[in-house]
Amino acid sequence: MESSYISQTSGIKARDKIGYALGDLASCLVFGLTQSLMNKFYTDVLEISVLSVMIMTIIARIWDGINDPIWGRIIDGAKVYPDGRYRHWIKVFAVPTAAAAVLMFLDVRGFGTGARVAWIYFTYILFGMLYTCINIPYGSLAQVITSDDKERSSLSVFRSVGSTFGAMPAMVLASICYTSLADGTKEMNASIVFTGVVIIAALSIVSYFVSYAWTKERVRTQPAPREKGQAMKVVRTLLKSRPFMAVSLASMLFLAAQMFGQGYNTYLFHHYFNAPGLTMLPTVFQYLPVAVIMFFATKLGNRYGRREVCSAGMLLAAAFYIMLFVLALFGITNVWLYLAACLMSGIGTAFIFLLVWVLATDAIDYNRVHYGLSDEATSYAFYSFMRKLGTTVATILINVPLLQIGYNGSELKTEGLSAEALSTMYNFSVMIPAVLFLSVYLILRFMYPLSKKKIDELQEEKNRLFKGETNA
Repeated sequence: MESSYISQTSGIKARDKIGYALGDLASCLVFGLTQSLMNKFYTDVLEISVLSVMIMTIIARIWDGINDPIWGRIIDGAKVYPDGRYRHWIKVFAVPTAAAAVLMFLDVRGFGTGARVAWIYFTYILFGMLYTCINIPYGSLAQVITSDDKERSSLSVFRSVGSTFGAMPAMVLASICYTSLADGTKEMNASIVFTGVVIIAALSIVSYFVSYAWTKERVRTQPAPREKGQAMKVVRTLLKSRPFMAVSLASMLFLAAQMFGQGYNTYLFHHYFNAPGLTMLPTVFQYLPVAVIMFFATKLGNRYGRREVCSAGMLLAAAFYIMLFVLALFGITNVWLYLAACLMSGIGTAFIFLLVWVLATDAIDYNRVHYGLSDEATSYAFYSFMRKLGTTVATILINVPLLQIGYNGSELKTEGLSAEALSTMYNFSVMIPAVLFLSVYLILRFMYPLSKKKIDELQEEKNRLFKGETNA
């Protein structure tokens, strides 16, 4: 009996899963630095204004809007190398990406104000470009490791686990990089930050190369034709694809919520809770449920539908942050209550955290079947750009509240904040995640159309299409 195309291009091993997980671990090691440390390092150590940091991220995203699709087209049209169509680029850009991350945290206080601003703009944009160069082929790799949607779901879980461990070192560094001053206050220490960044960047390089060695491309694809106007054709198709735009928006807002928490908590725990050493705990507590749910997220998603379990989880997560806001209206705020709510909301966010990548690959498969769009790298470049917009949204959401309360890192080392400003800081810390999580729920529930029934139908359509292409 003739086997199906999907059965011929599946059968991943534990080595593939671990190798794929290590790829995102490597990326999150360096990417996590920009979310957990960068904002506070720039405002407090380099004494750059909050407004300058906001403008920097906006300029970087404008450039990404040009750079990401171009690189996606380059990857789609590039020849297939002996070591794979996508794996090859991981090997090429591992070291440059890590090096660019280190440059962002050089202590340039000896520069003039204008030179310091120019330096952070240059290094941040450079890092973003190199991160794109490695992240787009890495993200596209899931499409060619296996064609089976259940195995891709498993890869999504392993990728998310890898990103969890990858984000941890930056959070640890954000908690221990302080030194005490004579008056008892604490300040971020540039030397500790830089040493930690160098170690994290080195670990990133090692993880990238192990990922390269342990993954295998089973699905053979050919370079996309280099036709004039093809890039715009792809983008127009993506914009009209309801599943793709829904998962892109949901992923953008979910990442914005994650990154907001990691960045904003460095200020909240330093000034509101007066416990900078606990800065990493909110994110740790949100990730703890992942350690349990990772063992059955794939099974629940396959049984009840990935869209269904992810949307329900987001509604649960939003509810706990709304609860914190309501309690604050009655003067009830406490660091351990805040952490408990982070833990409970983490149960809800764990599902989309673990399954978001397979939601994206499902949407890309939908585009292949319904629109004939085989430009996976360009599709992933667009998706990656939307996620980067999430980091920009997070940066804006971190810095707008700081601007509102008149935050100036250098002054706060001696002056502190008023009770009113501290209350405003806390309210923003709970309402922004609540609004973002609720928005993700609405998008998944009412805009993303790929229910369990639709996914089953899509798998059958994909098998017929790919088998026909192979026999042609």
